[in-house]
Amino acid sequence: MRRTDQRRAAVVALYQRDVTSRPLSELVPRTATAFTRELAEGVDERREELDGLIERHAVGWTVDRIAPLERNILRVALYELIHRPDVPAEVAIDEAIEQAKELCGAEAPGFLNGILGAVARELAEEEARR
Repeated sequence: MRRTDQRRAAVVALYQRDVTSRPLSELVPRTATAFTRELAEGVDERREELDGLIERHAVGWTVDRIAPLERNILRVALYELIHRPDVPAEVAIDEAIEQAKELCGAEAPGFLNGILGAVARELAEEEARR
């Protein structure tokens, strides 16, 4: 299974959790790949950290005002940017933008790209200072 599909499966499970409040354990299929499971569980465990980044970089927006699907695409991409050093930043961002193009409104790809680009630049600057 392609990683693109695994990312989408994680986003869908997280989206369903947001809108139904069902436990993630019921929403991630037992047949899910380890990568899908890691993304979904990792985002769920680090939701506060990821949402803080979103709010800091989504000028004029709170996390609750962002549509649930867009919010979870952002969370998965941010998780990969921060916690998956094997995934290049460009890949995490491109995957998120492609999902937004397919699944969200016309304004979503630009909105997500702005937030993810700002976080990626911030992380690169932090890495350069080390």
